[in-house]
Amino acid sequence: MFSETIELRGHIIDSLILPKVLDQILTHGANFKIGEITIGQKRADQSFARIEVSAETSDALDELILRLRQHGAEVAERTDAQLAPAPADGVFPPEFYVMTNQQTFVRVDGKEIEVRPTMMDSAIAVDRKGRAARAVKFFDVRKGDEILIGHQGVRVVPVQRATSRTDIFQFINTIIDADEPKSAIIRELAEELRRARKAKGKIAVVAGPAIVRTGADQHLVRLIKGGYVDRLFAGNPFAGYDVERALFGTSLGISLDLAFARGGRENVMRAINAIRQAGSVAAAVEEHLLTSGIMHACVRNNVDVVLTGSIRDGGSIPGATTDAIEGQKVLREKLADVTHALLLATIRHSLAAVSMLAPTVKIVCVDIDPSAVERVVEQQPLQSIGMITDVEPFLRELANYLSGSKARQQ
Repeated sequence: MFSETIELRGHIIDSLILPKVLDQILTHGANFKIGEITIGQKRADQSFARIEVSAETSDALDELILRLRQHGAEVAERTDAQLAPAPADGVFPPEFYVMTNQQTFVRVDGKEIEVRPTMMDSAIAVDRKGRAARAVKFFDVRKGDEILIGHQGVRVVPVQRATSRTDIFQFINTIIDADEPKSAIIRELAEELRRARKAKGKIAVVAGPAIVRTGADQHLVRLIKGGYVDRLFAGNPFAGYDVERALFGTSLGISLDLAFARGGRENVMRAINAIRQAGSVAAAVEEHLLTSGIMHACVRNNVDVVLTGSIRDGGSIPGATTDAIEGQKVLREKLADVTHALLLATIRHSLAAVSMLAPTVKIVCVDIDPSAVERVVEQQPLQSIGMITDVEPFLRELANYLSGSKARQQ
């Protein structure tokens, strides 16, 4: 048997770190022996555990320790990180370390360096002279860059439950099923957004076309006008449907009363063409061609909008990023200072965004598909709330609470 001693520090009980570590050990067919454990007596007190982990082979132990590090485990015997040069542009050396989105430190020449930014599914490039470490994607790496390999010298600090106050983001069970009451949760979310706006936090909305197609666009407009949206991320079709609604009263040729309008499915193409003729959404607003809708509200309220295209697009709105790699870069840059994110009815964009968000960002995911909500929430379980529901009643009730109309009715 091969063994290694690990240590856990912090709120390892109420943040479920210790149970997760022990579960990982048993799941991988290894054994553990708790040599020391100290449990905090008060809510603010931290706990400590020293655990001897053993496995049948050196490789199995090495793989397990890597997984345990991602939960915040530290190897008792600390060593420097191992580095290897990138063999070519866009290529990492074998055995490169794959980051999570948790706060990460690497030990170089006996001193720790924080990796910035934290980014899921990335490697770590180290600049010895500049005493810096950064997360890099394949398109970021250049031949000769020193890349972290293995897991030695890595320390991960996972997000832990808050001790100062208990809020809705600190629930152990973070997914609200379709048959569960939601009004109290939405009311608390409204209070959280009020606090965020007052504290100058940055609120991002990742929006899917269902917002327009279900008639929830009017409620998102209310949030934008109220100052509760700083950044809007969406696919090109979202903007197309929104402009179509504003110009023709339809979405994919269907009005909200389910009547087929003149022009039918041609309307979205005509809407995009109108914006292309104007030159941009902002120009269409200034020319009074576009006088309503989400895109109009974003222009009038200085909301930063990021649109990305896809291979299915029939035509792109001017300003949409159609290159996938460039879209990732823009998304990463615009999400860097976000404190709260509402991921609404768009699984692909939600998963893309959550992989780039810092682990401290408070996330709300709303989708009618339970599997979509589960996939998003599992990325950041201590900072996320998932609601399985249609997006229209959610946005309607949230906008009512934020505007004060819901409070007056009670």
